[in-house]
Amino acid sequence: MTITRFETGARMSQAVVHNGVVYLAGQVGEPGADVATQTKQVLASIDRLLALAGSDKTRILSAQIWMADMTEFQKMNAVWDAWVAPGHAPARATGESKLAGPEYLVEIIVTAVQA
Repeated sequence: MTITRFETGARMSQAVVHNGVVYLAGQVGEPGADVATQTKQVLASIDRLLALAGSDKTRILSAQIWMADMTEFQKMNAVWDAWVAPGHAPARATGESKLAGPEYLVEIIVTAVQA
């Protein structure tokens, strides 16, 4: 069985495809931006990586969202809700956690299927 990796570095790949399933690494935005801006940046990265792997946001199966501060939940959701394709909302979980550094406010991990 073939495993295809995209944007692979020494530590991790940004996307991995196996048996038509696309697994993305956690995506983060630019440090220092507010949560809405970081969320927009993350979703743009997800769009780009899914396209690279032969998929798109209408084919996302699940999303895990990690936030540094759940008081920002509504701001993140406003951006998410505008981005999600109508009728194609994935299964989703959101939690609060310390991220890789205090400058990161949101991290999103998705699993999708290829088109």
